[in-house]
Amino acid sequence: MDVNEKEQLLKYTLAKLAEAPQMVKNHLEIGGGVLRYRRAYFRIKKYVDDFLMGEQLGTITKRLIILPGLRGVGKTMIVFQIYDYLKNQKKIDQDRILYFSTDELKAYLGKKILDVTDTFIQEVHKTSPVYLEKEIFIFVDEAHFDANWSETAKILFDQSKKIFMIFTGSSALNLELSVDAARRTTKEIVFPMNFSEYLTLNYEGWFPPKNMAESIRDLIFNGENDAFVENASSKENELTKKILKLGKLIDKEWEDFVCYKGFPFTLNMGQVEAHEKIFSMIDRVIEKDVFSIRSFNTETRNTISRILSFLALQFPGGTSDAKLSERLGVSPTTIRSILDVLEKTHLVFSIKPYGGAGKIIRKPWKYYFLSPSINSAIRFKLGTFDRINKDMFGVLVESMVTSYLIRMKETVGLPSGVFYDSDDGGVDFIIQDAKENVIPIEVGSGKKDKGQVERAIKKYNSKYGVIICECPKIKKVANIIYIPLTTFSFV
Repeated sequence: MDVNEKEQLLKYTLAKLAEAPQMVKNHLEIGGGVLRYRRAYFRIKKYVDDFLMGEQLGTITKRLIILPGLRGVGKTMIVFQIYDYLKNQKKIDQDRILYFSTDELKAYLGKKILDVTDTFIQEVHKTSPVYLEKEIFIFVDEAHFDANWSETAKILFDQSKKIFMIFTGSSALNLELSVDAARRTTKEIVFPMNFSEYLTLNYEGWFPPKNMAESIRDLIFNGENDAFVENASSKENELTKKILKLGKLIDKEWEDFVCYKGFPFTLNMGQVEAHEKIFSMIDRVIEKDVFSIRSFNTETRNTISRILSFLALQFPGGTSDAKLSERLGVSPTTIRSILDVLEKTHLVFSIKPYGGAGKIIRKPWKYYFLSPSINSAIRFKLGTFDRINKDMFGVLVESMVTSYLIRMKETVGLPSGVFYDSDDGGVDFIIQDAKENVIPIEVGSGKKDKGQVERAIKKYNSKYGVIICECPKIKKVANIIYIPLTTFSFV
């Protein structure tokens, strides 16, 4: 690197240090200046506190955090809230907190993360990582635009215990982690909001009952034990009282949430604006994230959009590569490659048929969007969105339930598997607990018949089944547990 490049990097680094406080302030003041936090913020805040107290505590601290997730879920906002906490509450000097975005760095300077972090430590702090005397913080947005981000993180982690790092990016960050880096990393996947977070962020001072989500999970995975049913019912009663105090038509709030308010940036928007913004987010995922994961030719861009439109417009059912290939006039190999990349961005995810390897290969897979708001935004753009259409709303509800099951699997490790029942008349989902016991689940936006669940309980020798529907409250009748859709939305 010549002298001019070093000078350019130093100017860039100093500019990032100087502008960060105003940038953070601008972002945090959106929405009237009321600062509200998602669950992931509190977990990361604890990592920061432990890091700052590390030597006193004499414990190993988590100081390399990655925040993978779909574009628009609020990763950057969480980073800015941590920056604000460090600067204004922990009184960390401004020159000890570096924030920058890798896509900007790549676009304007063509440099790597390591170039900036080296400049930050060597030129700003006049030392090397090994000899750092004070803790420093390095926050890197859109890390996936640097193919070597994982190795850089590992090097910095190993060189000094005085460096706390957060790397955000698309969900492909999970797949880019080297084996060595993965051992050092704490992963906090950021998902679209659940209904609990929506209410917490939307209404100042409102919080769900303590351990509300845990009680619902315990109900789902320990439903044969009446004590868990009673505990969940008790929490639901608490929840009902807290919601009543809001003085809002909660059913309308919930429908808005399902249809277009699944992302933090849509909180203060009307339906049309929210759908437009979500659709713009989808475009950015295609233009920036998809093509950063795999190179496609320009014609493939239209194919990706057509696949997403097809997935949004179809009613629940398996989608095979061959079916899409025939429909769109594109080779099955290209279809498979596109679906694989879309899953890596977390825009969509697949549910495989329950059974052995042969069934998984023979039967089509089901694809869902990570948030029902994505589905409705695409439908809106195509002119087919109709929130009073019960069939369409049922599709959105099933997408919501599926995404919550996937979120649980990724964050708490349960269920251990999520599948669909490919047999005729089968239930919507089959999940497995830690011991691979089968729990059949049926979902619907109206009242649901118990026949499918009863047959699945007998077929799979299950202890009980679950119906998530528009019932008034949690109840257990014989070996079937009923959970209201709105209550399940707090899991």
